[in-house]
Amino acid sequence: MPPMLVRMQTRIAGPYDMARQNEYFGGWVRPADDPRSIVMAFPVEGWTHSAAVVLRQHAGTATVSGEVYGSGAGEAAWRQALAALSLDEDGSGFPRVGEADPVIGALQAEHAYLRPVLFHSPYEAACAFVIAHRMRIEQGRAIRARIAALCGEPFEVPGATVHAFPSPQVLRRQASLPGVDAEKLSRLHGIADAALDGRLDRARLRAMPVAEAYADVKRLRGIGDFFATAIVLRGAGRTDALPDEPITRAGIRRLYALPHDPSPADLARISAPWAPYRMWCSVLIHATQRRWRAAGGAQRSPQSAPRHRPPVRTSSSSHSST
Repeated sequence: MPPMLVRMQTRIAGPYDMARQNEYFGGWVRPADDPRSIVMAFPVEGWTHSAAVVLRQHAGTATVSGEVYGSGAGEAAWRQALAALSLDEDGSGFPRVGEADPVIGALQAEHAYLRPVLFHSPYEAACAFVIAHRMRIEQGRAIRARIAALCGEPFEVPGATVHAFPSPQVLRRQASLPGVDAEKLSRLHGIADAALDGRLDRARLRAMPVAEAYADVKRLRGIGDFFATAIVLRGAGRTDALPDEPITRAGIRRLYALPHDPSPADLARISAPWAPYRMWCSVLIHATQRRWRAAGGAQRSPQSAPRHRPPVRTSSSSHSST
């Protein structure tokens, strides 16, 4: 297998706690000999290499260090891994949003300044949503893991063996895939073609106006409004974009004591003080709303939540799909 290519280190801008992140998002490989670490494996954008990246944050520090395994993709793979953790963005101004909005401030304190965890690339995000369409999240993840084990590149890292999802050119050559019917396979081939053409590059989708990015992604076969939003926000990562989806709307209604579901005008008004971290704030609301529901809160009326009251802390640690 490819040897370790390079050791890396990055100073984090803004508050961040990798251990707390894993409480909410999870799903990463944790080497038995280094439980503080997380391991990712993925095709590196540009699609000439795949890589495995080990990352760790020592308690009480603002530094993430790690190693990149692979052939010739060190710096690019490291940047891509940081982007998946929203660590490529400057979060030093994030606490000021909580100072301006007590609801967000309470959530930041409760969730240790939780940041979005993204897919490794918009390409992988698009594949994930197509594969899991009309399935439970767990089913989709299991199928993706089987596909990675079947035709993705394997990597040996200390304490673990990991497989990257297949690169677009490898995916394009597959005549069949486990758990994927003919229609989904055709859609995956179209996604692979778009990735190879550069249409799903993270930098490209971040640089476009959000509405234009949504429209462009919707040109892919099988991608509608919901998937396009998810690919742009959770695949490319748009720090200041606001997703309009049911769980976040319900959380805003409850936490801001609205008498009705928030209108577009309500969302614009409430989220204005969150700039330039509107996506990050929406993830906080999404995470706390899912936890509230899991604790039985769905049976209580959202009108009963007083304005600016901090959410109730629970002892559960959910692995959110946010």
